[in-house]
Amino acid sequence: MQLDPQAKRQAETWLASSIAESDKAVIRSWMDTDPAALNEAFYTDLEFGTGGLRGIMRLGSNGINKYTLGLATQGLANYLLHHIRLHVRVAIAYDSRNQSDTLARDVAQVLAANGIHVFLFPSLRPTPQLSFSVRQYGCHAGIVLTASHNPKEYNGYKVYWDDGGQLVPPHDQAILRAVRDVQLDDIRWEGGEDRIAEFGEDADQEYLQKVAQLSMNPGMKNANLNLVFTALHGTSITMVPP
Repeated sequence: MQLDPQAKRQAETWLASSIAESDKAVIRSWMDTDPAALNEAFYTDLEFGTGGLRGIMRLGSNGINKYTLGLATQGLANYLLHHIRLHVRVAIAYDSRNQSDTLARDVAQVLAANGIHVFLFPSLRPTPQLSFSVRQYGCHAGIVLTASHNPKEYNGYKVYWDDGGQLVPPHDQAILRAVRDVQLDDIRWEGGEDRIAEFGEDADQEYLQKVAQLSMNPGMKNANLNLVFTALHGTSITMVPP
């Protein structure tokens, strides 16, 4: 198989950037011995849409990895700093997928390096809790690392606005343009670690209390019911009340 010209150009751009030498070694190996892998990894850019990003976890412009999420996060940071300017706050949650916790911390680091205050959940949490916490803690945006129902090879990056909902006009298209303007060497990776704070147990309790208030049958609270629950590998395992 021949190297796709577009994939080769994109791979060379990555090789000329400041990504890790170990990742450059992988790309060079693909160029020399596995053109199919290089073509698949670089023939296109993973597109940032209105909901964010979703794709297979792998190195390259067509995968979910620290660099593609770094590009998206730097673009989001640029937009937030231009739009909000001062004291920007972002909440981050993640699910049980492979690498979700590591990628969430990579994303948090990029935001912090840009002067943004980050609230990070210490372990997996359901997406509705992220939406609630964005509003509860006065955040300007929220990010969830999740790929919902997709196979285990996938992961994703969803962005929420200050109302706890996913991006809508005019912010969606403006953030999309901001992300497209970012290059690999524009990503800020270092500094600002003191701007990253973990949510405490009070964040969980506040969420559970609000959920309980939505009960359609409050009298059922003291009912003597036996229930069987399974999270099916999902995030709700951390939030089921005792």
